[in-house]
Amino acid sequence: MSTELQREFAVLTERVATSRDRQAFAQLFDYFAPRLKSYLRSLNMNDNAAEDLTQEVMVVLWQKAHLYDASKSSLSTWLFRVARNRRIDAVRRDKSAQLDPDEPLLQPSAVQPVDELIDADQRDERVQEAMASLPQEQLELVRQAFFLGLSHSQISERTGLPLGTVKSRIRLAFGRLRRALENDALVDTEF
Repeated sequence: MSTELQREFAVLTERVATSRDRQAFAQLFDYFAPRLKSYLRSLNMNDNAAEDLTQEVMVVLWQKAHLYDASKSSLSTWLFRVARNRRIDAVRRDKSAQLDPDEPLLQPSAVQPVDELIDADQRDERVQEAMASLPQEQLELVRQAFFLGLSHSQISERTGLPLGTVKSRIRLAFGRLRRALENDALVDTEF
């Protein structure tokens, strides 16, 4: 860009800053808006987003022209830096751009066959019945270990029981659960 053109832009910007000169702004807009949009498109922004961001940059020029200092940089450098920074801010705000639509975790799970759902419900029922048959102190320790995810040490601290007692009660509870579930499985296979 020639120094003569730079001086002209500096004068136009000064007119926008001091007297809100709409004609001066229109000249700057006509020159810079298409260039800013093209620049933003080259940074992989879609057409609409690039146009919106270009409008934002031009609004910055309209509102903050008084902050432009021609002795520090050309107007094009200033505007393109504003555009670059606004684009970075937009990317940071847009969390959806970080999601990969082909990510397996974002895909719906396959529909489970009805017979498998019925089997799972029956299994859940048997487990609940077996759990209900446990003595209360064993049931509470199993609940803390496997439903709350506490370690044996944490359970010991929380309940005030010795660590060995916690471990043995959980082991006893599993023995009872195993026997109860094995008996249910035997009854199911007899039919």
